[in-house]
Amino acid sequence: MTQSDPEQQGNHKLTAPPKDPRSGYHSGEFPQQEQKQPGLTKPLEPQPDHGESSYVGHGRLEGKTALITGGDSGIGAAVAIAYAREGANVAISYLPEEEDARSTAEWIRECGARALLLPGDSRDEGFATEIVERTVQEFGGLNIVVLNAAYQKNREGLETIPTEEFDRVFKTNLYSLMWTAQAAIPHLRPGDSIIVTASIQAFNPSAQLVDYAMTKAAQVAFTKAMAQELGPKGIRVNAVAPGPIWTPLIPATEWPDKLPSFGQDTPLGRAGQPAELAPAYVLLASDEGSYISGAVLPVTGGKGL
Repeated sequence: MTQSDPEQQGNHKLTAPPKDPRSGYHSGEFPQQEQKQPGLTKPLEPQPDHGESSYVGHGRLEGKTALITGGDSGIGAAVAIAYAREGANVAISYLPEEEDARSTAEWIRECGARALLLPGDSRDEGFATEIVERTVQEFGGLNIVVLNAAYQKNREGLETIPTEEFDRVFKTNLYSLMWTAQAAIPHLRPGDSIIVTASIQAFNPSAQLVDYAMTKAAQVAFTKAMAQELGPKGIRVNAVAPGPIWTPLIPATEWPDKLPSFGQDTPLGRAGQPAELAPAYVLLASDEGSYISGAVLPVTGGKGL
């Protein structure tokens, strides 16, 4: 019996071993550190992975235009990079911290896509609606809206939350979402989609994030209701529910004592990286997800919703 040529083995070709999900990314503790909102990427230790060196596109979003709120860093940046490598032009809105936004724009343009930077405060209704019109004017249309901007802060108890802080959480996480969606819907056509960044907190809320968790639960209701409203028009609406993900928002949440063990309580034993969220957003925006609407896709390291 002769040994066959590897090129003639068809489905029996040798493949690389699968990456161990427990150790493929940073799996140790995080050093204590703290930032002011909205937080910056450069001071983070360790540096988060947005897929800069790993995400490979396959043309799934060729010719499309995406608007990502909170797209300068963290999950938003990872989605922006992935969308650009899939062929989309990308507009990102963000609080005016230019360093992260410029870096993300460079990665978008590096693969030949066009980038539009939209600095401003999404708590302002004028800005939250204007970003849609500016995106349409710049790129000639809009196909994908990722409602990702968010604010959270550690709470010592419900009675300690000032009204202005409660207001900030709700305006950032809910009001801006409503305003941007309202402005975007008239521009969307069959095959287009809206994707919300919800959270595991919508299902398993922490007392220390009570106001944030309330808004995330409301986002899930928004996703399911809008899927029913827009489905007959051929527009899909879905959400991604991240678990503990390492972004500038985490040290800016003001819980330095919890950082060493951040994400260690997941079944995979570690926090996730923004790059690990991007494929979920690509699926939900692409034709491969054509029968997915009203869904909440968990990316939680094994934690159940």
